[in-house]
Amino acid sequence: MFSLTRRVFGIGLLAAGIAASLSASAQELKQLNIGYQKTGLPVIARQQQVIEKALSAKGVAVKWVEFTAGPPLVEALNVGAIDVGWTGDAPPIFGQSAGANIVYAAALPANGDGEAIFVKPASPIQSLADLKGKRIGVGKGTSAHNLLVAALEKANIPFDQITPVYLSPADAAAAFASDQIDAWAVWDPFYAIAETRYQPRVLARSSEVLKVNTYFLANKDFAKAHPETITTTIAALGVAAKWADANRDKVAAALHEVTGVPLDAQTIAANRTKFGIFPITDEIIAGQQATADRFFKLKLIPNAVRISDAVWTAPGN
Repeated sequence: MFSLTRRVFGIGLLAAGIAASLSASAQELKQLNIGYQKTGLPVIARQQQVIEKALSAKGVAVKWVEFTAGPPLVEALNVGAIDVGWTGDAPPIFGQSAGANIVYAAALPANGDGEAIFVKPASPIQSLADLKGKRIGVGKGTSAHNLLVAALEKANIPFDQITPVYLSPADAAAAFASDQIDAWAVWDPFYAIAETRYQPRVLARSSEVLKVNTYFLANKDFAKAHPETITTTIAALGVAAKWADANRDKVAAALHEVTGVPLDAQTIAANRTKFGIFPITDEIIAGQQATADRFFKLKLIPNAVRISDAVWTAPGN
């Protein structure tokens, strides 16, 4: 779904970003480093080269850096190894709690049906209640971590009654294949790949448990120094979202081209992905704050955070 609800996120923003190409700060920037994962809107933007086209008038090149999960992407943002990037809901919370130098620049749709907790078809586990005492593979500080916490909470299962096994998606895939974990919580395209290999039994999807967003983030210092680049990039992502919605039949091939993930898995992922980018509203902040409070209550993050402290405001807004 392509959604723009404020002037700064409209076509006028893209025009303003291009018009600002003569600003000294933008001219000083030679390369924008973007962190992305194996699915979603940034992949479409890379395949369509919309950000490259939008920034070419400024003399700014674009470098894409791939990550397997949100937490290492947030760490790269923190140290300035990348300038902007896209993650699920949990990684920026873990980052902010640890003092990461990041800001929320825009919101995107949730992983929704493309993120789940599942088991193999032959598993005796039939429901979330059966997860008590079981080993569940999940990436620490990822959106799937939030799904697991929220799903257990909804099922009235204390988090300390399961054994989380914190693994990267690649390591969790190997552990799931060899039955070293009983269940796996993960997002697309890893979830879609597992569907093509195992036809798993799904215990819960994010769309059934959570009302959250994913986020376009920026290094705080970079956003302060190059606000026009941020707004131009966000507007270009909006162009990519509009293309994806108008060319659904081509989305899976575009994702496959960039990531190398098998086309059948990317087709599954593409068919359930919602595309869009929009401003961060008070409602979105409140939802993200509820997630942060849940993590702090469970002592999964070391410090309480106030999400509003890390929300970037575009110039003139």
